[in-house]
Amino acid sequence: VASGVAETVVCYRAINARSEFRMGGTGRGPAAIFDVQYQAPYGYFAPPQQFAMYARAHMNAYGTTSEHLGHIAVGQRANAVKNPRALKRDPITMDDYLASRWIAEPFRLLDCCLETDGACAVVVTSRERARDLRQPPVLISGAAWGGGDSFFSGAGSVPSGTDFTVTEAARLAPRLYAMAGVGPGDIDFAELYDCFTYSVLVQLEDYGFCPKGEGGPYAASGALALDGELPVNTHGGFLSEGYVHGINHLAEAVSQLRGTAGDRQVAGAEVGLSTSQPGYVLAGTSALILRSDR
Repeated sequence: VASGVAETVVCYRAINARSEFRMGGTGRGPAAIFDVQYQAPYGYFAPPQQFAMYARAHMNAYGTTSEHLGHIAVGQRANAVKNPRALKRDPITMDDYLASRWIAEPFRLLDCCLETDGACAVVVTSRERARDLRQPPVLISGAAWGGGDSFFSGAGSVPSGTDFTVTEAARLAPRLYAMAGVGPGDIDFAELYDCFTYSVLVQLEDYGFCPKGEGGPYAASGALALDGELPVNTHGGFLSEGYVHGINHLAEAVSQLRGTAGDRQVAGAEVGLSTSQPGYVLAGTSALILRSDR
């Protein structure tokens, strides 16, 4: 759209991850990619197993606890209670979180995103065209993407060499902020890719909202609540609304910036961040900074 190649573009995602093939591979053979030959002999197949390794590295390095992860799960469920589209709308407590069954230590069931049949779409057009449409437009202030080697086959995507507590998002974030002309302190809310609670925690650090190693205490402080310093995953995220590969994060960001999010509306929301998978397992990542045009 910015280059003039197209006037209007529809970006969508549709997924049957509940009724058809599960992300971990149940119902089909191993994925036909070269990394699998190094994982399959050890029973190392599913995303929870993969992300659990990085979460454990963070715990070992910084003293991150299960309760730190639990604050993310409990807080996002509280947001989902206010979201009529969310699949999970029953509130949970820290005791509920700690009592949920193990999936792949240190992940419990409530650390893991939902497996969802869902679909979502956004329309991208020019600012001038958008201002003639029914809904207030939301502007794309910054867009960045990038990647490196897979973590299974090399450490090239780790900015600090072999520090697995740092994701590709740490390298992408400065470019993103520079393009948008803002910094972490200007972000009113963040929709952070939450395939697992840990991916939220590490992105809090790598996008500059708190120092490396302090994502757990930051989450426990209440900062991520709707009325906190940085409301995160205001719709409940993948953990409680549904997993549609990140595009539902964009739809929620648009609702927040239009002021149409209802009971979960962040007061005074003008600038929002929406991110993709932060660069674990698949080394690629991307993110958008959006702002209101009201």
